Amino acid sequence: MPGYVKMLHWRVHPYYLKKFKNRYMKNIVFLMFVILLSACGTHKPVDLSDKREETGKNVETVKIEKGTLGSVIKLPGELKPFQKVDIYPRVNGFVKEMLVDRGSVVHKDQILMTLEAPELDQQLEAAQGKLLQAQENLNASKDREMRLSAASKTPGAVSELDLINARSKYQADSAFERSEEANVNAVRTMKDYLVVRAPFDGIIIERNVHPGTLTGPNFKMDNKPLLVLEENQKLRLEVFVPEEFTEKIDKTNNQVAFTTNAWPGRVFTANISRSSNSLYDNFRSEAIEADVPNTDNTFKPGMYVEASLKVTSQISAFIVPSSSVVTSTENKYVIISQEGKARFIKIKEGVSENGREEVYGNFDGNELIVKHPNTEIKDGAAL
Repeated sequence: MPGYVKMLHWRVHPYYLKKFKNRYMKNIVFLMFVILLSACGTHKPVDLSDKREETGKNVETVKIEKGTLGSVIKLPGELKPFQKVDIYPRVNGFVKEMLVDRGSVVHKDQILMTLEAPELDQQLEAAQGKLLQAQENLNASKDREMRLSAASKTPGAVSELDLINARSKYQADSAFERSEEANVNAVRTMKDYLVVRAPFDGIIIERNVHPGTLTGPNFKMDNKPLLVLEENQKLRLEVFVPEEFTEKIDKTNNQVAFTTNAWPGRVFTANISRSSNSLYDNFRSEAIEADVPNTDNTFKPGMYVEASLKVTSQISAFIVPSSSVVTSTENKYVIISQEGKARFIKIKEGVSENGREEVYGNFDGNELIVKHPNTEIKDGAAL
């Protein structure tokens, strides 16, 4: 026996050899038993039946209908004041007295504030002085023209040239007097601008000046108005209708139902009053408005609402179950059964109601629509 084998034989004790066999041989036997069971197992039989025939049994078809549907669309809207104005000063001056504040309820022609401008008083005095002078000159020229006209009745008493000059002077003084009178009225109008009045009934929602503030067309305080006035007893409900629904809404005899977060659970209604009859470029939608009475201050301008509008197709369409419309990454289509085979027809959707939907496409009105299509159905495949 070689030396290294003899050395190994003497180094492995018989007790450890026996322990090794008892521990690992059981695992080896169990693994071989599992392999044998797997090899002897039964295989599941292969289904060789025609898949298309099985699919065909589950295909349900319905006949396409022709007509129109009515539906309700929900759109966001906003309540706006019926009238709103930013009040700016028309003349330069200092704020003398503020008679209203934020939240004040005002009426038309009520004085809101007054300004003072001493230079306007001086301009008025100067204009009145010029007017007085013009009136004196007019009276003098008028008297001279009357005297010469009376003297001209005596032949040779007054030359014709003197009479013509007197009449011309009278007409010129008369025009100058009217000019000076207009100048006085203009200064008085400027002084009237120092008293700021309400253009309509409403409520002051913003105030940006206090007594002593220098204001005017040249002092707009970062373009902020003196006051902001809103009419809140009547509001405008403004809703933007998408282009696809603009011709499906009766704008002359339609009611808008709307809800707001301020009054959960309550539904309010208003009639459509006007529309823009034009599409806004930013939204590709048409603005419609409904007048909302607000005498009890139920609403506040600026509230957002959810508006519900009834829409009805103006042209006849084809009606199919909503479940029959298939949407792919490229387009929308329905599947019809034609001589036992599937045929895809591209469509454009209209309004939907109670599980039915309007579609527009190349139909003749006699097609059988697959009610519940799936993505495994291919164009031209047997049904």
